[in-house]
Amino acid sequence: MISARRYLITLSDPYESLIKRRELNHATINKLLTALNECTEWGQVFILDSLSNYNPKDEREAQSICERITPRLAHANAAVVLSAVKVLMKMMEILAGDTEFCGTLSKKLAPPLVTLLSSEPEVQYVALRNINLIVQKKPDILKHEMKVFFVKYNDPIYVKLEKLDIMIRLASQANIAQVLSELKEYATEVDVDFVRKAVRAIGRCAIKVEPSAERCVSTLLDLIQTKVNYVVQEAIVVIKDIFRKYPNKYESIISTLCENLDTLDEPEARASMVWIIGEYAERIDNADELLDSFLEGFADENAQVQLQLLTAVVKLFLKRPAHTQALVQHVLSLATQDSDNPDLRDRGFIYWRLLSTDPAAAKEVVLADKPLISEETDLLEPTLLDELICHISSLASVYHKPPTAFVEGRSAGIRKTLPARQGSVEETNAQEATVIPNQESLIGDLLSMDIGSTVTQAAPAAPPTSNVDLLGGGLDVLLGGGSDLSSGGVAPSTTGLLGDIFGLSSSPTMYTPPKTCWLPAEKGKGLEIMGTFARRNGQMTMDLSFTNKAMQAMSGFAIQFNKNSFGIAPAAPLNLGALQPGQTLEYNLPLSTNGPVQRMEPLTTLQVAVKNNVDVFYYACQMHIQVLFVEDGTLDKRVFLTTWRDIPSANEVQYTLSDLKGNADAISAKMTHNNIFTIAKRNVEGQDMLYQSLKLTNNIWVLLELKLQPGVNHATLSLKSRSVEVAPYVFQAYDAVVKNV
Repeated sequence: MISARRYLITLSDPYESLIKRRELNHATINKLLTALNECTEWGQVFILDSLSNYNPKDEREAQSICERITPRLAHANAAVVLSAVKVLMKMMEILAGDTEFCGTLSKKLAPPLVTLLSSEPEVQYVALRNINLIVQKKPDILKHEMKVFFVKYNDPIYVKLEKLDIMIRLASQANIAQVLSELKEYATEVDVDFVRKAVRAIGRCAIKVEPSAERCVSTLLDLIQTKVNYVVQEAIVVIKDIFRKYPNKYESIISTLCENLDTLDEPEARASMVWIIGEYAERIDNADELLDSFLEGFADENAQVQLQLLTAVVKLFLKRPAHTQALVQHVLSLATQDSDNPDLRDRGFIYWRLLSTDPAAAKEVVLADKPLISEETDLLEPTLLDELICHISSLASVYHKPPTAFVEGRSAGIRKTLPARQGSVEETNAQEATVIPNQESLIGDLLSMDIGSTVTQAAPAAPPTSNVDLLGGGLDVLLGGGSDLSSGGVAPSTTGLLGDIFGLSSSPTMYTPPKTCWLPAEKGKGLEIMGTFARRNGQMTMDLSFTNKAMQAMSGFAIQFNKNSFGIAPAAPLNLGALQPGQTLEYNLPLSTNGPVQRMEPLTTLQVAVKNNVDVFYYACQMHIQVLFVEDGTLDKRVFLTTWRDIPSANEVQYTLSDLKGNADAISAKMTHNNIFTIAKRNVEGQDMLYQSLKLTNNIWVLLELKLQPGVNHATLSLKSRSVEVAPYVFQAYDAVVKNV
């Protein structure tokens, strides 16, 4: 009891003081858990917060902590309940391998969370904000509790909106009928803001639950028939998103939408309707008349509507050039001559130049396939979500922002995150894999590059290590030219001519694909660029050949890369001298991974801008992913086995290698030279099995299993990774390396 009282006294101190005075270890945790039953509500909250910062030494201790904390879920105080939930969420992450225990624990978490929703509105709101995070992390916990999130007539608006958001997150094919019935009823209420959110929620359900999209569209059409102005307009906005998600599927409803054209007075609704008309102009007989009616008041339209009108008319012209020439000339004139909006004017000039010089290119640009809308665009980024889960029952969980975003001082700088699962690669690697953001406007970044400016030369990139900060470095590293050097400083062969004479062979190097044409002379105004990617001695390079097929000399070369999936950027300026007519210069440009990161499709796409005294030229090329394989990509056998088991089977992909030459040992040696390391080799029932690993520059690990049958020229390659989207590129690289003689 004396020991327990001593811990109870410390609970009167601030939270930081408690952590500082008492080192959390197994003995301390046991005493705190013992004291838990004798504490006041504040004391229990402090103890539970302390427990949330403790990492158990093994799964047995984690289970013991869960069992002793679970009774706190029945406490009458909401703060105690949420603090207990926070600890259990962390322990469930550690115990993720024990599905039976986690399943039982999930069932115990649901009732206390539901009970919190019977409190006063302010407590309900805090509980709902926390539940929102929990549902994003583990939706199974409340998947059978949809009804408790149905809105009550006397709920404050802030509670209603939060319940609506959680309903969408819990929506599934099993409960979609119930959800749609509720949302349709909400759309008839008197609160305009809530009605708008309800209509938008129907659209989000259509995008999320694909088998029920038709039912959602039917519900939206019923709402349009009510002729309530703001309901109709909101429905048209979400239908545009549904068209983006399911192209060429629900276009039969366009005629119904067009009937309500005259009632649209909100910019977003008008812009959505204009987009629909332009996108499906070939299916709307009077599309030109509809767009022409918008042009009558073009100057008075919102900028959003003007931009959509411009694009829609250009789309219409490209689909029906014979009858819409006057219309497109009219809108281009309005955009470029009568408007003072720079965005509108610039887009008008771009369209005008495209249409007048190369209509085929205009079609490729304007009528290109649109990327499909993601079904969960509003989910929090995974690393942020993990951090917020560690802050359940605090302000951070209400704001959905980390403490550093709104608190100043040393306490805000302590970043928390959920622990890695036992024995996984994450435990052996302190640096987490870089999160690749979604693709945004790409050509806009290249067009806005200040290629003519000067910057200080970057230091040569060091060989990559496991703690390279991929998000570091400037956003715009501009590299100017000037000298006549035609080499980026890559070391030459160690044997050279004498080695060839005396029959000495150089040590095996990483496979480098042959150069391909990236910028043909007809598009580069006489400048032709051939190139490939290589990795030598741990340094990535872009190997370039510049050929001048024009009649004048070229000079003043500079190069810049757009944002890309792996943060690839030039590590030194492009020091290429004057390029005379008919001359070809070879240049090896060193690369780093310190550039800005943005997800591309395909992942290996690299957009490049090259400037000289003639013009600025843009082209896109595909990186060879093997140059991103780093030299420390080998794993311990036990870690390999644990990680392979830990990665879900859904993340396993297989590929068939054909026309193989050589046995398992030869393939293993060749792969080692390309930073694909063999962890173990076994012979199972006459088959040679190679277990291999590799690591990319952004710390994504890839595990491989190669099955070889002696005497057979094909093999099966299995791949597992937490970022399985890299699989096709790894397979392509593996195939190219293994077939390279």
